[in-house]
Amino acid sequence: MPMIDADGCLLNVSVEGRDGGPTLMLSNSLGCTLQMWEPQMKALTQVFRVIRYDRRGHGKSNVPPGPYTMERFGRDVLAILDDLNIEKVHWCGLSMGGMVGQWLGANAPERFGKLILANTSCYYAEPTKWLERIDAVKKGGIAAVADAVIAGWLTQDFRDREPDITARMKSMLLASPVEGYLACCEALSTLDQRELLPKIKSPTLVIAGRHDMATPISAGELIRSRIPGASMTIIDAAHISNVEQPHAFTDAVVGFLTQR
Repeated sequence: MPMIDADGCLLNVSVEGRDGGPTLMLSNSLGCTLQMWEPQMKALTQVFRVIRYDRRGHGKSNVPPGPYTMERFGRDVLAILDDLNIEKVHWCGLSMGGMVGQWLGANAPERFGKLILANTSCYYAEPTKWLERIDAVKKGGIAAVADAVIAGWLTQDFRDREPDITARMKSMLLASPVEGYLACCEALSTLDQRELLPKIKSPTLVIAGRHDMATPISAGELIRSRIPGASMTIIDAAHISNVEQPHAFTDAVVGFLTQR
């Protein structure tokens, strides 16, 4: 896996899959590494060249001091594409990855084919939730919020049915560098990209989770309504829908990206 320099921050990047195929870039949720996409990789790499990466402050990427911004995250993505000498990709981002995708779709439209914005939001009316999480993590580390976060990521039914997958997701979260996690939470506390959405011209699919409390269907519907021509699919899952309903998620992604 190459380490790619984005303005002095080394980013952990993985490129796999079909040489010469169309390229798809995947972008993770807060508190996740590129491993969160494992349920999709077998299917996606048969059709696409797939780029995954750890966002700054996460996984094996560097953890520069904050504050971070959506623009900074977006410019990191463009640095990866430039380093790999890739002109244009499709984008699939979940949660925070979907927020970065909104910025990219509005600010670098020539670099993106189709956009998939999954389990995400464009705006938080009230920063209290993020400020409370920042405070809790500063006092008690990520362990102080881990159980509540996992309860939002995956439904109770899934957690009961799939304890091993749930444990892996929790381990991924707990391994997040605290400073990077906090800097990302600070970026989310001021999120308002509503004005960007009408500027997005790429064909866009919004995916929402029926049981997602973190970015509910209404948040997805707001994004869909503001992006010209966007469509929406609802999956029977909580926040990390690609893990909870891997087949439905993969089918939605491949179907949208391969339709003419």
